[in-house]
Amino acid sequence: MKTPFITKEKAEEIIKQYPTPFHIYDEKGIRQRARDLYKAFSWNKGFKEYFAVKATPNPFILKILKEEGCGVDCSSLTELMMSDCCGFSGSDIMFSSNVTPKADFLKARELGAYINLDDFTHIDYLDDLCGIPETICCRFNPGGHFEIETQIMDNPGEAKYGFTREQLFEGFKVLQQKGAKHFGLHAFLASNTVSNAYYPKLARILFELAVELHEKTGADIKFVNLSGGVGIAYEPDKPQNDIFAIGEGVRKAFEDIMVPAGLGDVAIFTELGRYMLAPFGHLVATCTHHKHTYKEYVGLDACACNLMRPAMYGSYHHITVLGKENAPCDHKYDVTGGLCENNDKFAIDRKLPKIDMGDLLVLHDTGAHGFSMGYNYNGKLRSAAYAVLGREFSRDLMELDNQEGVYRVWGLITQPRSCRASRSMQYFYINGRYVRNRTMMAAMETAFKGTTMQGKFPGGILLLEMPADLVDVNVHPAKTEVRFARENDIFDLVYHAVKLALAQPGTGERRFAFEEDKKEN
Repeated sequence: MKTPFITKEKAEEIIKQYPTPFHIYDEKGIRQRARDLYKAFSWNKGFKEYFAVKATPNPFILKILKEEGCGVDCSSLTELMMSDCCGFSGSDIMFSSNVTPKADFLKARELGAYINLDDFTHIDYLDDLCGIPETICCRFNPGGHFEIETQIMDNPGEAKYGFTREQLFEGFKVLQQKGAKHFGLHAFLASNTVSNAYYPKLARILFELAVELHEKTGADIKFVNLSGGVGIAYEPDKPQNDIFAIGEGVRKAFEDIMVPAGLGDVAIFTELGRYMLAPFGHLVATCTHHKHTYKEYVGLDACACNLMRPAMYGSYHHITVLGKENAPCDHKYDVTGGLCENNDKFAIDRKLPKIDMGDLLVLHDTGAHGFSMGYNYNGKLRSAAYAVLGREFSRDLMELDNQEGVYRVWGLITQPRSCRASRSMQYFYINGRYVRNRTMMAAMETAFKGTTMQGKFPGGILLLEMPADLVDVNVHPAKTEVRFARENDIFDLVYHAVKLALAQPGTGERRFAFEEDKKEN
């Protein structure tokens, strides 16, 4: 049985401001998942998770994962730019791509990211473009079939990714000649495995290869990247992966192979996306139509544009009808969207409780490869994406709105009691563009002085509207930093807006009120 992390009452409250369909995320669950992963691999002092940004490219979520010690795995220029905006740089970024454009490699080099080469020909391509970094990683593809206990898990030989074994050994030698001093080894051999044996089996393959590469080429192996592939069970009656058993299996392989070879200091990296986020996201939709023909159809206001996986792969996503969690599943429906495509179905012949017009449905496990795979067929707009940013943060947001001359600032800020130990929950926008700006940050924090403990920082989302000719957006290549023509005017505007909001702590409070809060009152 899968239980939603959102109740019918909470969904109805959110819908008053944000109509369905929308994706919503569970911060508490995300943080616990990250902490469990790090605990499971705590035996390796260099362990680091590089979250696969493509799974959920959401700045709020990236910042949550950054607070939990995670890096990011990027595969495109856009993902690199987003990660840069969220404060990731250097060895916090793993750049794994294929058929890579020049601009992507250049950005990765600019940020000091680890570059994971997908192809032997990329060695000269990267060298000619921007030089070979001292630390470089290569992706291995063993070919053939990948099996666990005689069960074929996937077919790497048909995958477009990675070096062959022969190319890998030759590639390490060429890279050493071009100045590389430290090496990483990477492989991804199966997708969405629900088996505690996958990572340990993959680890043994890579560990044995790392030892051989070290012995035959003299390469300094700095890290082994197990990539992703650890998945989740989408069906409610299937067992889930046990990350602690997985971590223990990798540890045994490490001690059997790496330690005797003198490679006990090699770091273990992972690039998990689905495992980290999928269970902690829901797509919430409303039943808007019934159709009674050769089958019973339930039509939603969501469609495959909001969640592509069922239409594209025939994937199962569990469905809960909010408020009817304990009702008998004695009706059989096809649950559909409104696209002009017959495969626009979230479920086929699914046994569910009786669904009435206006019922709210939760589609589970959409936290990864859900919103990120959305598209605009039939002119459909992308669904909203909301993050449940934690009880203390979300319940104490206060509205502010201040206009002075040609400037207006508005948005939401935390109450003093909800300030945090970092600036990770500060978001600034100028004329709709996300920026990092010291003037707005300083003004907000100065207004909070005397209300917070030392070392605590306010959070908030501030949106500044102003004439375009009074701001220079060409300070940074990614246009994330700006310069104001009148810095003092902006400081005063933001400072006064925050001061006014703090003087009226009830304004906008409890934008999302939790049931236990209501009981306290």
